[in-house]
Amino acid sequence: MISDYLSLAVKSIRNRRLRSWLTMVGIFIGVAAVVSLISLGQGLQAAINEEFTTFGIDKVLIQAKASGFGPPGTLSAGKVTEDDIELIKKVSGVERVAGRVIKPATIIFRDEQQARSIVSIPSKPDEAELILSSRTYEILQGRMLKPSDKDKVVVGYDYAYSKLFGKPVSVGSKLEINQKKFEVVGIMSRIGDPFSDKAVLMNQDVLKELFDADNDISVIVAQVKEGEDLTLVAEDIRRAMRKDRGQKEGREDFEIQTPQQYLESFTTIINVVQAVVIGIAAISILVGGIGIMNTMYTSVRERTKEIGIMKATGARNSQVLLLFLSESGLLGLAGGTIGVILGILIGKSVERIAMQALGSELLKAYFPWYLIVGALAFSFTLGAASGIFPALQASRLKPVDALRYE
Repeated sequence: MISDYLSLAVKSIRNRRLRSWLTMVGIFIGVAAVVSLISLGQGLQAAINEEFTTFGIDKVLIQAKASGFGPPGTLSAGKVTEDDIELIKKVSGVERVAGRVIKPATIIFRDEQQARSIVSIPSKPDEAELILSSRTYEILQGRMLKPSDKDKVVVGYDYAYSKLFGKPVSVGSKLEINQKKFEVVGIMSRIGDPFSDKAVLMNQDVLKELFDADNDISVIVAQVKEGEDLTLVAEDIRRAMRKDRGQKEGREDFEIQTPQQYLESFTTIINVVQAVVIGIAAISILVGGIGIMNTMYTSVRERTKEIGIMKATGARNSQVLLLFLSESGLLGLAGGTIGVILGILIGKSVERIAMQALGSELLKAYFPWYLIVGALAFSFTLGAASGIFPALQASRLKPVDALRYE
């Protein structure tokens, strides 16, 4: 009976507790690394997919080609302007277009300073709606900006709930931006994006006057008509802008990206990182497999007389083989189980630390059933495979030789 084999295998492992623990170290370290990494990678992938679903699969982003790291449009080799918005509106397949301006600024609240980003909201209602929907801006307290607001702003979630200034900013608070006072009329709901949760929204006309940015645009959002091919429309926009600027293909000073391109880039990066770390973890798992093989060889030598007695009393070669394979498989499964538990704990710990340190819910650990089952099945299979040669050696022992072994 299979239960008898498993019972004997468990008893043997218990009798050699320390050796069994040391044997399983490589397995559970490797499995823990793989489970925690894949769970975080899948969680990040799910969060990114959700972000792009919210952004919409019918929108194209146009901005100046970046020359460094920073908020969109703040570190650029070229530039996009209001003229580009008018040009894009004429491209076939484009339903509506809106631009937003993003400027870095020093914000003062109760004599404390913070360097943050100011984001504009277009004055036209349809353009404002396009920008707001593309970033899922929702009001938690107060209200959203009105086109007529001149000295009003809306702030991100972190101003009120993360105490960026030591004391929370509330509706009615006064902020000083570029030596001008602004009243906070709304606080946004948490988005989970550190940039958006720390941003300040201001009407576009007011922002351009405040920063002397008359014709500049940081990012243009173009919505494609229903039924149109997003990729083809994006390429038409690229050709129109390239022709207007007199630039050759591949030498543009602007870039156009679709949600699919962003998603492919993120997926590629995540997959590369996962592959590298899994490769490193595989070394630990391989060492664990070799450890199981070594332990099983030692077990065969220690139990040679026991094997001889089993064979002398009628045990077949296949039964001895199955007994030792069960034991090595259980060692692998036990190591895998501990590894899965450690992997879950590590993944959840990283998720919590990231949430507290970054104030973002983007990095989440996701544990699908197939990841857990796959890790356990792999561990058992590796353990059993590592015990094949020792088990074969045990099954081929002759009863007379085994009984005389010292």
